[in-house]
Amino acid sequence: MKLEGLPQNVTLHDGTAVVIKPLDVEEASAVLKFYRSLPEEDRLFLRDDVTKPEWLRRFVARIDSGEIVSLVAESAGKIVGEATLYRALHGWTKHVAELRLAVAPTMRRSGLGTSMARELVRLATRMGVEKMIIQVVENQVGARKMFRKLGFRQEAVLRGHVKDIHGMKRDLIVGANDISHIWDAMESLVADFSPSLE
Repeated sequence: MKLEGLPQNVTLHDGTAVVIKPLDVEEASAVLKFYRSLPEEDRLFLRDDVTKPEWLRRFVARIDSGEIVSLVAESAGKIVGEATLYRALHGWTKHVAELRLAVAPTMRRSGLGTSMARELVRLATRMGVEKMIIQVVENQVGARKMFRKLGFRQEAVLRGHVKDIHGMKRDLIVGANDISHIWDAMESLVADFSPSLE
């Protein structure tokens, strides 16, 4: 998929050079490899089993349909992050999109997650998205903290709504924010921390 302004070269604040670009479905198997490389505790609370080829086939089909936009971050030829924008193409929530994000443990606190989220918000704005939501499990403390920094506010807690990969029930937290407020929060974060774009 060709998206305006991408690929984007980013230098993170630890000096790591990263390229953020749309996922090329011809190279989608690299995403499977990325998710399989994550520690189990990172995959414990993901909505889908992202280690299975069947998940990848469904994921690629949704990219082809335009229902999702997937961005990957590459460093030294390896995927180190994946961010996805899920949106309805029809119906009463077509102005709403869901943001999902995964970053390799070695790349956390480097600004990569914020940089990837920023690109998705920019793309979402151009697609006419007005509101973004996130869904996180209670135990995802790091993700909850990052999304709070981006201006997301808790709107609902669904008790025992999800089961982790071991079958344990967990509370699901739904957060939301108006996209213009997310953009303002990102602008102030970037001003504070500013990875460089080339």
